Amino acid sequence: MAELLSYFHPAEAGQVVRAVPGAGLDVPVWILGSSLFGAQLAAAFGLPYAFASHFAPRLLSQAMETYRANFRPSARLARPYVMLGVNVFAADSDAEARRLFTSLQQAFVNLRRGHPGPLPPPVDDFDERLTPMDRLGISEMLACTVVGAPETVQTGIARFIAATGADELMVTSQIFDHAARLRSYELTAQVRERLGRD
Repeated sequence: MAELLSYFHPAEAGQVVRAVPGAGLDVPVWILGSSLFGAQLAAAFGLPYAFASHFAPRLLSQAMETYRANFRPSARLARPYVMLGVNVFAADSDAEARRLFTSLQQAFVNLRRGHPGPLPPPVDDFDERLTPMDRLGISEMLACTVVGAPETVQTGIARFIAATGADELMVTSQIFDHAARLRSYELTAQVRERLGRD
């Protein structure tokens, strides 16, 4: 990490490796991780930390505690700054949002069963097809997920921020239909505006 960061300093005479472009630029550097090591690294270098809680939430609390407790201010950042990943499936109704969410649920179950592939289309009554182990896996791995109509999404995002102290969110929406995905982002943006005013 120290070597990588040095490539953004102005190039010196005789320097063998030069970043082009990069040398002398003030490029924002983040650590993205899903483990405690990433949290430790970001804290040690005084960098902002993005945690992949949208698919690896198991160590979220420990990673945030590790990062914040061990953070060393740097020329890049004076205090800890955290971005957390969250899955958001927003639609005009809770029922439609839950239906859209089945694409990610199916993809997760397929991956766990050793059958990875493209994102499948949503299905009805998906919950009835799940084994108890499937349900447990989904609830654990996709715990940082908000699904519903705008009011439900607003409540879910507000709770997530309150529980984690996130400074910023990285929203992902693995929705099969492109138009429905755009609509989800549109509704989420509206929720963000309302949260910003509250």
